[in-house]
Formats: sequence, structure tokens, C-alpha cells
Amino acid sequence: MTGALLVAGTTSDAGKSVLTAGLCRMLARRGVRVAPFKAQNMSNNSVVTLDGGEIGRAQALQARACGLEPSVRFNPVLLKPGGDRTSQLVVRGKAVTTVGARDYITHRQWLRDVVADELASLRDEFDVVICEGAGSPAEINLRATDLANMGLARAAHLPVIVVGDIDRGGVLAHLFGTVAVLEPEDQVLIAGFVINKFRGDVSLLEPGLEQLAQLTGRPTLGVLPFAEDLWLDAEDSLGVVGDAPVGRPGPPVGDEWLRVAAIRLPRISNSTDVEALACEPGVAVHWVSEPSRLADADLVVLPGSKSTVTDLEWLRRSGIADALTARAANGGAILGICGGYQMLGSVIDDGVESGAGSVPGLGLLDLEIEFAPDKVLAQVAGDVNGIPVRGYEIHHGRVRRTGDAPLLTASDGAKEGSVRGSVRGTHWHGLLENDAYRRALLTEVAQRSGRTGFVVAPDTDVAAVREAQLDLLADLVEQHLDVDAIDALLGGRTPIARPTIRSSTS
Repeated sequence: MTGALLVAGTTSDAGKSVLTAGLCRMLARRGVRVAPFKAQNMSNNSVVTLDGGEIGRAQALQARACGLEPSVRFNPVLLKPGGDRTSQLVVRGKAVTTVGARDYITHRQWLRDVVADELASLRDEFDVVICEGAGSPAEINLRATDLANMGLARAAHLPVIVVGDIDRGGVLAHLFGTVAVLEPEDQVLIAGFVINKFRGDVSLLEPGLEQLAQLTGRPTLGVLPFAEDLWLDAEDSLGVVGDAPVGRPGPPVGDEWLRVAAIRLPRISNSTDVEALACEPGVAVHWVSEPSRLADADLVVLPGSKSTVTDLEWLRRSGIADALTARAANGGAILGICGGYQMLGSVIDDGVESGAGSVPGLGLLDLEIEFAPDKVLAQVAGDVNGIPVRGYEIHHGRVRRTGDAPLLTASDGAKEGSVRGSVRGTHWHGLLENDAYRRALLTEVAQRSGRTGFVVAPDTDVAAVREAQLDLLADLVEQHLDVDAIDALLGGRTPIARPTIRSSTS
């Protein structure tokens, strides 16, 4: 098998990432050498690769689905929003500049060359490349400068599958309209549709699918059922909703639950850090966005941020800063990660990200942070009180001074993080995915909160949970998609009629 295809979506969060991961795992299980590719991503959930760069977390998960280590080749262009109008531009894993929406257009030609080179290289090396689009190909106002959707498909001659989320409502109109607004030269590349998150009796949907095929000349290649067990490694912060639960934890091993409040910052980054806690039986994790929700939590997590000073100001305006201060005074457990760690300190000197200069932090740690223009990108290892841990770092802020005890010792002997009473913090992402450390932390939190009935599960394995979800995705693809039709697309055979259709506005 040789070939490539593009998974596009009617909207953001329609299911492009999970369908791409499912296709990758299905093919890998059949012995196909497959790689993922997302030409351009916009996400603040990223990971550090072995080749020393950062890519979107979804592409790291898709690489895992293929049995590969994450690489900057799989996501050559990454935009990390720092505000409503600006984003950090990361190319081949390295931050190169900050751009606004209009400024970004000036970079498109050389970025188009970067994308084309990386995709061609992957197609030379692998049997199959499964590409993921960005947002929706129906954003026709952006078509002239598109790198990741129909611009990529037309340049690389890729057949396109369009996925729509039926949970949003109006999915048949979304699928029809996505094709109808495209230029004829783009329309001919649309090979078929996939419907995601269907609940109920699929026979009730079938008449609509038949009409959709009649209207567009394109088949629906499958209807994926809603699967509540699929929730790890969410790429889009739009899915991180205030006052919503994270995951679906099993019942407690003991007779008490442990409650975790994760603060939903406006510019949250690497929100996936808290997902490991939600894998634990008896641990209920909720995103929170107002101070009253901290009152009954056993642990509060202050996660990373792409705009640390701005989100710190939001903490103060929302009243959460005062709630954190009161919590620390009463001995309540608080964990800060990366930007959240920086906010817990006494001073943040930021002439890089916000340009605000020196601003006071929350003062819950004896810590001074100074931002530098170059970003720390590293995979790291060390130990916490003799427990081996691994993680990764992505940040501009450096510790200028600390008077607190370190949280951990890196493998090179350097001290990292801070502990002061019930408050602790670290620049390391992924720390909670270390099973032994997570168990020790939850045991300490339960003791501090007086939850004597909480018993930490002895066998929760986050890596195994992630692998199980990837296998579930592949199972759903095999059971509910027309795999023969997909094989035909990847083999360069195109038996599907692809007429041009016209909308009422054409």
C-alpha cells in the first residue's frame, strides 16, 4: 500500500484528530508503515519531541498510534495563541516569531514550502501518511492562504474525507455545505464523509445519508458511535469547559472520593496535565472557573498558561487568587505546573511574553521568575524523594531565585520546583503521568485533607490507558467504517464519483 489522504472536518473539534489516530492505529496493526501529518496546528497543548522541538499533542498521540516517537516532521507549523489577536509561530519545533492574523499571511509562502518538503519526505519514507486538516476547509475567506486543508490537498493530490460531529446538530447540512462552498477544483478531491459521535439507532440516520449521497455524489464511509471512554489527550482548549468533569473515573477503591479542582485559565496551556489524575479510581477532577468551587477540593491544580501575566490578572479579578491565598493559609494542597508554578511565586519579571516587566505573583512560594527570549524545550528525568520521574519542559520563564525546598532532583543533579508547606510547583509537564509519583501525591493529599477512607489504586497505568484508547479507536474504525473504500483511496484507486455540486449561493 502506498498513498496518503486528508481527514478534514466540518468544524474545529469535529473528530479529525481521533479519526486520524484511529486510522493510524488500524493501519499500524496491519503492519503498514504509517505516519501522521498535520501541516499547521493551532493549539497550546504541545509536547517536546526527541529531536528537541515542540508539536501539537494530538500529533504526538497519533505518532504513538503509529508506533513512532513524536517528531517535528509530523507537525511542521504550530501556532500557540497568546491573545485574541496574536500567536507564537513555531516552525519545525522552534519558536521563530509572534504573529498577528494579518502578519501571518506574509509568512505563508515559505511556510508552504516547509509543509510541502516535510510531507514529501514522509511519503518517501512511509507506506501511508494520514494527514489531518485544521479547523474547517469551508473557511473560504482563508482559502487563498490555506496550508492545511484544501490548499494542502490540491498541492499534494490528496483525497479528502470530511468528518462531522452529530452531537453539534445539523451534521447533514454541515457536510453538504462544506462541499458546496468549495471551489470546483477543491470539490473533486472530497471522496466521502464520516459521521462522529452518533448515539442511538443508525437506521434512523440512513435515509438522510442516502439523500446526502444523492445531493453530493459522495458516500458516507462510516458512522462512528459515541464512546465515552475516549477522552485522553484533548487537543483543543475549547473542550476544556469550566465547571465540567475531566474523564470518567471509576468508583473509589476505599469508601471516600478525592476531589480535585483544576483552574480553567483563559489562556490555558497543556491542560492535559490533569488528565492522569482523572484516570485514578475515586478521584473526581473538575475544571473550575470561579472561587467557590475551590472550597471543598482536596487538591487544587493551577495549570500552565500561554500568557502567564494576563492569566494571573484574571485570577485576581475572578477572586480565585484570594481563594488560593486563603487555602494555602489553611494548609490546603495546591499544585502549580509551569505557568501556574510561576504565578505562585513572589515576582514575575516578564519583558518577553506580555512585556509587563516586573509584576507581583501570588506570593505562596518564595520564588522569583524572569522570562528570557529563548524557550526551554527539553525532555527531562529525575526523582522525587527516590521515586523516578520523567517529564518535559516548555517555557520562557526561568527561576531567578528561590528560597523554598526543591520538589525534585533532575538526573543531572539540578534542583527543580518548589515546596512550601502545602503548596508545591514545578516547570515539568507530564509529572502526574508517572504512576508511582501520582500515587504518592494522592496519598499525601488524602492524609492532609483527612480523607481516611480514600485508598489510592495500586495498579493505575496511564500509559496503558492511553494505549487502550488508541486500540479502541482502531476497533471503532474497523467495525464502523468502509475499510475497503479507505484502502482504495490510499491505493490511489478512486472508484467514487466526485461531481461538482452547487449551493444556492454559487
